[in-house]
Amino acid sequence: MRFLTFLLFLVFVAFALWARWYFVCEVRGMCGEQDVRLTTLQLLDEDSTAILDSYDQFAFDPLSVQPRLNPNNEAFLDTLAAILLADSTRDLTITGLIRPSESDWKPERGFFENIGIARADAIRSLLVKRGVPEGRVSLDYKLSNDPNLLEPLTFHLFDPRGGPDAYDRTAFVFTNMTFSDANFEFNSAEFRPGTQAVLYADSVKTYLELNDGKMLTIIGHTDSKGTTEYNYDLGLRRAENARQYFKELGVGATIEVDSKGETEPVAPNRQNGKDNPEGRQKNRRVNFVIE
Repeated sequence: MRFLTFLLFLVFVAFALWARWYFVCEVRGMCGEQDVRLTTLQLLDEDSTAILDSYDQFAFDPLSVQPRLNPNNEAFLDTLAAILLADSTRDLTITGLIRPSESDWKPERGFFENIGIARADAIRSLLVKRGVPEGRVSLDYKLSNDPNLLEPLTFHLFDPRGGPDAYDRTAFVFTNMTFSDANFEFNSAEFRPGTQAVLYADSVKTYLELNDGKMLTIIGHTDSKGTTEYNYDLGLRRAENARQYFKELGVGATIEVDSKGETEPVAPNRQNGKDNPEGRQKNRRVNFVIE
């Protein structure tokens, strides 16, 4: 009898331990590696004034574009959405950072050329669900030296009316998509679209077939190396060759071309008096606008 009582006691203890594990680990998600985050996330205005401060950083697993959200992240997004909806004179740029090990990442689907843009777009989608118009949120990307990516995103407000020293903004939406010069040989106008550009072109073809009256404008941009005249011509030749690719693909809608040359940079070509290769690479781009 005593043995049976002892056995029942062991069964009870085992069940209690299992129940506690299930509640803590499966229900509360508090087991495994501790989710430690820096509380350094800010929302900055154009003059680098912190509008929001000391929030938890978002977290992304390696090669993942979807964030692991905690309640503090949700609160940040709620407050950010409320700020944007209350003030139509400020729009937002989200910059997604890229681990050193992720620099060669290519998405299995979608049009984004790197994981930084894809991460920023995932956050934009969460703001859109909170009522923020997609067109008020531009995207950017940046390489990070941190393999742990403890600070994967930055948030900056800006005046959409621009100004003489304002940089252009990249929307990265279907009707206003941007691709880098990776689709062109160095100093060449020959259009050699990568996987994401091919997927985009196929989708544009289908969209224009289903939306009679819509047209496509292709705009070439360059960095500031070379003369203004040369860069205008290079941007135009790249746009013209991209148009030829769309025509050969079977796009029957009107396609116009334009060049901004070096006149609408999205990043500084030089920084702190030195050449800025990352900024110049962002400036060498082709913009596809559907109207």
